Amino acid sequence: MATATLTIDLSAIAANWRALDAMTEVETAAVVKADAYGLGAARVAQTLADAGARQFFVAIAEEGAAVRAALGPGVPIYVFSGHMAGDTALIRQADLTPLINSVDQMLRHVEALPGHPFGLQLDSGMNRLGMEPAEWSALRDIALAQRPVLILSHLACSDEPGDPMNALQLATFAEMTQGIDVPLSLAATGGMLLGPEYHFDLTRPGIGLYGGLPFADATPVVTLDAPVVQVRDVAVGESVGYAASWVASRPSRIATISAGYADGLIRAMGAAARFYDHGQAVPVVGRVSMDLIGVDITDLPAAPKSLQILGRDQGIDNLAQAAGTIGYEILTSMGHRYHRVYTG
Repeated sequence: MATATLTIDLSAIAANWRALDAMTEVETAAVVKADAYGLGAARVAQTLADAGARQFFVAIAEEGAAVRAALGPGVPIYVFSGHMAGDTALIRQADLTPLINSVDQMLRHVEALPGHPFGLQLDSGMNRLGMEPAEWSALRDIALAQRPVLILSHLACSDEPGDPMNALQLATFAEMTQGIDVPLSLAATGGMLLGPEYHFDLTRPGIGLYGGLPFADATPVVTLDAPVVQVRDVAVGESVGYAASWVASRPSRIATISAGYADGLIRAMGAAARFYDHGQAVPVVGRVSMDLIGVDITDLPAAPKSLQILGRDQGIDNLAQAAGTIGYEILTSMGHRYHRVYTG
């Protein structure tokens, strides 16, 4: 089989949720947007519900409908993008809870779905989504009269504990919600690690569930093993791959791996990336192409049948560093060609 195998450990996801939940005295939800960070929202959401998660967050209404189909009725599913034009029928049918981001969304929601649950998203300084302080001041009494079920904001720099932006946003959010008797949420994974003053009534971990930083103690969730299609001997002075960007400086054995940037192995990682054979690192040579990658296996005792690029030897953040990106992008880029195996 020429298809790489992506193994997803559902028990590790559950363990990570439980570990994060144990860090707080408040309710812990789960973020399953972007198809559960590329790992399959239906399977992951069911696993997290079994672990104890009782509230879920997605980015858009279509994702929410997919999670609703997996979980069934009764579980709150919040939509970060709010109530967009064209979302009304889906919000109603899937019983989603939009997080209102603006006056326009507020009007759309109460006119189209009077009495339907909603939350509010406030901008405490990230300047991405939510109502800014001036807009919130003008809308506050009207919005609260409609009885929102949750008010939240999002931290911009929570992966850097010493960044003064964290304390500034905490103070801004506290000021914007002072005297409000509605459940509050500020912390995703990074915010949970900043301490209890950031926890409020509900935390909503995302990347930490899937084995990524800043939750350094997370249990690894994914492994990715790619089959070797062909092995060849390359003489000194011969090149490998497009543009002849790598030239052998010694007699070499090169394995061609069945995976590439079409599978989410980002082209930019290039020669900085490593594959592994039973713990021994072997370097990528030449350019990462759409479907294939060259790997120098000269120092291995025998030609392997497959090589691993994600696993205990190299996690998503290590690979992200090689590609000049972050673990979030590595996970969410995982392609649909992989043979997916769920364990746990």
